[in-house]
Amino acid sequence: MNDRLFINAIDADGLPLNIAVKDGRIAQIGQDRPALPHAEVIDLQGHLVLPGFVDGHIHLDKSFVGDRWRPHQHTDSLRERLAIEKRELATAPPIVGRADALIRQAASFGTIAMRCHVDVDATTGLTNLHAIMEAREKWKGLMDIELVAFPQAGVVSCPGTAEVLEAAAREGVEVVGGIDPTTLDGAADEQLDIVFGIADKHGVKLDIHLHEPGEICTAQLERIAARSRALGLQGRVAVSHAYGLGDISAAELDRIAEVLAVAGVSIMTNAPGDCNFPPVLRLRKGGVRVFTGNDNIQDAWWPYGNGDMLQRAMLVGYRSGFYTDEDLRVALDMATEAAAGVIGKADYGLKVGNEASFVVIKAPNAAAAVAAVPQERAIVRHGRFWGVPARLPFQPE
Repeated sequence: MNDRLFINAIDADGLPLNIAVKDGRIAQIGQDRPALPHAEVIDLQGHLVLPGFVDGHIHLDKSFVGDRWRPHQHTDSLRERLAIEKRELATAPPIVGRADALIRQAASFGTIAMRCHVDVDATTGLTNLHAIMEAREKWKGLMDIELVAFPQAGVVSCPGTAEVLEAAAREGVEVVGGIDPTTLDGAADEQLDIVFGIADKHGVKLDIHLHEPGEICTAQLERIAARSRALGLQGRVAVSHAYGLGDISAAELDRIAEVLAVAGVSIMTNAPGDCNFPPVLRLRKGGVRVFTGNDNIQDAWWPYGNGDMLQRAMLVGYRSGFYTDEDLRVALDMATEAAAGVIGKADYGLKVGNEASFVVIKAPNAAAAVAAVPQERAIVRHGRFWGVPARLPFQPE
């Protein structure tokens, strides 16, 4: 039977919700119970329904999930951190298995799509990318994974990496990355010319890691925005982290927000615990799309994380000082609609005609779910239960 009627749920506001599903898509949705003859009826018993989560920034090739616990090693510089990472990964199990373990874990929490940054450089080549492509193929239809060719070691300062980025674009990555054009590469214009040139030539998107402080960060954002406008890439460029936006005055933040909004440049923040980060509400008020992701999960960069995007929304809210229901809903939006928009997830959301993929959670409304991060959940993909709902009285098919 392909037709299902999910009844007695509640929506983000805590209001009654019923969902009719035909052939894996939402046929009807609303407070009234739809008429769907001969459909299988599933009583959701007053639980909250949210759209599937979207992880806007994850590193599947770096994580040790699926491997043994590896204690974090302190270092004082980025280059030392890169060296430690290479040593640790050299003794880890193959990437495909670790990536598969993390994808499965993220899916079990309700993530249905993600943007994955994969290391490519002159020494690594496309090895990591091919491994993640293999893992992605296994999850096709259950997890949409958009791939970013990420030049972790630099673009200009790591000779040959530009050619590898272009090769990755030819092999089908959807996004090309960059990293700290001034403080790591020491050649801001040259790096941005390279990555924007590849994006323009191959029709891919851009997502640039930016950890640079204060005025260096804002100058970089202006360069990125100018190139985005010049090449007609509005809506196709994101900047991840942009820590420096948390260092500047309110007036300067408003000014740069306008620059980013006009250029259609999105900002990703995971609300890291050890530094300033972009003020979410003020950027959104200025017209900037702000989204979130888990970033590194249990790897050589930090020991934290489990892949749960509802927990990430909570951390964004916690670090941002979100207390009202309205603000808590912003944190959820960053992990759902905003992130889905950035990666171009089609047929997304709780609307008629869209893919019937959602999360069922034991919570009275969306704000409460963000604040408390309930673990009692069931995952519905294409109108069918996926996995084993841990402590809910639903039976998977």
